Amino acid sequence: MRLKVQWLWVGIGIVLGAQSVSAESAIPNGSAVQQAIPSITQLRAQGPDGLVQFLKDHGQALKSTELPNPHLRTQLDALCKQRDCHASQLYWHTDLAKAQAEARASNKPILSLRLLGNLDEELSCANSRFFRVALYPNAEVSQYLRERYVLHWESVRPAPVMTIDFGDGRQLKRTVTGNSIHYVLDASGRPLEALPGLYGPQAFLQHLQRAERLWKQTARLQEGEYQQALQTYHQQRLEAIQTNWTQDLQTAGIKDIPELQALPDSTTPNAVDAAPIALTKALVEIPLVSSSMSLSTLANQNRDQLNEATQPQTWGKLAEFQADQAKLDENSKSLMRSKHSAYRAPKTLAKTVKSFEQAMAIDTVRNEYLLHSRIHQWFVERNQTGTIYQLNEKVYADLFLTPRSDPWLGLVSPDIYSAIEGDGIEVQ
Repeated sequence: MRLKVQWLWVGIGIVLGAQSVSAESAIPNGSAVQQAIPSITQLRAQGPDGLVQFLKDHGQALKSTELPNPHLRTQLDALCKQRDCHASQLYWHTDLAKAQAEARASNKPILSLRLLGNLDEELSCANSRFFRVALYPNAEVSQYLRERYVLHWESVRPAPVMTIDFGDGRQLKRTVTGNSIHYVLDASGRPLEALPGLYGPQAFLQHLQRAERLWKQTARLQEGEYQQALQTYHQQRLEAIQTNWTQDLQTAGIKDIPELQALPDSTTPNAVDAAPIALTKALVEIPLVSSSMSLSTLANQNRDQLNEATQPQTWGKLAEFQADQAKLDENSKSLMRSKHSAYRAPKTLAKTVKSFEQAMAIDTVRNEYLLHSRIHQWFVERNQTGTIYQLNEKVYADLFLTPRSDPWLGLVSPDIYSAIEGDGIEVQ
């Protein structure tokens, strides 16, 4: 079995097998479907109205089967700039200036996603894939986003893809490391709030609603009053997190309540450190990341990232309080079922859904207590929160432990001996 790490960067085209095809060429010339579809470029230029028109023309065809016509899916994904848009029906900007212009015209805040890879490709980073299954198709979440927010995404860097070649014609592909974050911005592009990693659908919706209220509260304030209101909001949220943390641990029967400890700053974070930050993502990534490093190296890693309160059994108890916040609705389950033939068996799907919901509930509490609390603190201190670009650099370096300064995302270290010529590094 051979393990191969490669960068996979999918551009505007959609990858089908080994070919990359553009949205305009995905449908054979002369077909009835192509004749019925206006230019995707023209529809996309119309913004969300173009998506409305497309769904008006082809809504019935998209609903006719669980997995719609692949040509329609390709066209719709290109129009929305989101993979599996047939399930969410959300329009995403990829140009922040255009998102800001729409925000001003529509008087809405912006939800700006930062991720590894592209939202319209299958192998974007793990958390962004989970967003496409658990959050964006959720009926309540998608309706709220469609009505209350202008949507935008931007890739931080390509998503690293690990290919395991079993030597008999079988290959397994997974993305490794990396994380995603949603920012709430005003029409000027100023960050108001940030939601790191995966939250359960209902928890995510509550945060969106709270952030919208903050946007309304600060929309007409002058700079000094604006900054004061922003700091007050985040101070209050930080205090609420500390209170909830104590109450949750007491309710869970934890007698010796530890302090809410943040992840440590690290000058040389590695992929093993970064992977466990998000449990749902870690369940997919850690076996692959671990297999790419020697056991002796793993034994020597700094495993003191989190205090005693972050042990799995404790998080599991706290996650029980978030169970209702992390339930998949029927739209999400339908999308899961369409992704793999194994999930069409009711028992298999039910087991997978239960496992995913449990992991998502743990992610919800961990993200809120360990990551979101630090972001609130940065806003209170005005620590690199003035612009989206400053804040995003800090998030990926200090929170997600994948700084831009490390082109290998912690997967390559001079301290790790691989016994491979050139350390196995290939640059094409």
